[in-house]
Amino acid sequence: MPKLILFSAFCLLLAAHAFAQSTAPAAQPQNSQPAATQQEANKVYAYEVVSIKPSNPETHGGGTQSRPGSFALTNMPLALLIKDAYELIIDSQLVGLPNWAKEDGYDIVAKADQDTAERLNNLPRKERRKEEQRMEQSILADRCQFKAHEETRVLPVYELVVAKSGLKMKDAPPDEPGSETMRSGQMAVHAMSIETIVDGFAGTDGRLMVDKTGLEDRKFDFELKWTPEEQRATASDDAPPSLYTALEEQLGLKLVPAKDPVKVLIVDHIERPSPN
Repeated sequence: MPKLILFSAFCLLLAAHAFAQSTAPAAQPQNSQPAATQQEANKVYAYEVVSIKPSNPETHGGGTQSRPGSFALTNMPLALLIKDAYELIIDSQLVGLPNWAKEDGYDIVAKADQDTAERLNNLPRKERRKEEQRMEQSILADRCQFKAHEETRVLPVYELVVAKSGLKMKDAPPDEPGSETMRSGQMAVHAMSIETIVDGFAGTDGRLMVDKTGLEDRKFDFELKWTPEEQRATASDDAPPSLYTALEEQLGLKLVPAKDPVKVLIVDHIERPSPN
């Protein structure tokens, strides 16, 4: 399966997670909820039903779906699930994976019971994401006997900095709820931090993006329009500029090539998925 399709599918999976998170009810302040009991805190989140089977060889293309407590991958390689489970963005972060795990398509469906899905839906966004990743890691360990360890390696990255022309984003009130929409060539954000850009464009040109803006937790309103690289050859003369130019001209940000320490996952063992 071509790398471009794999990366696009990974972006779809992340977008599906983000959509599920942005549409979920906001977590209530701690002082408005009863304290969780130790028994509740120790509950293990797990998928009740997991199905993994090779895709039909005649299937063309694939897709992803995700919501709190369930996800489905259609005609996708196991590499996609591994990247999502271990929060990996670029191919060079995953080392030692056999070719079949990067190329063979699988149909994967995982569903939690209703109680688990509801508890996941009520967790704060980042906490829910970590629980979902643990659940995905359990699938890999159980069905593929997956074992791996982490290392740190110096890899090419893009450092995101404020351009010399100065910041062009509008500050948003810090107490307003944030929202974002992103589709091909367009991104609209309200009351979100610079992390939205770092996460949204991580993996551009096979590089991670590192925030060097110093803007930290400031929230912004902005709209970004650009022409994706794969569309530039056929784009009209009045089409939006490349991502690099758009970031600088529209937001006052710049991508600077650099090398930084990056987390990588070294695969120690993996087997083809056991039958359902």
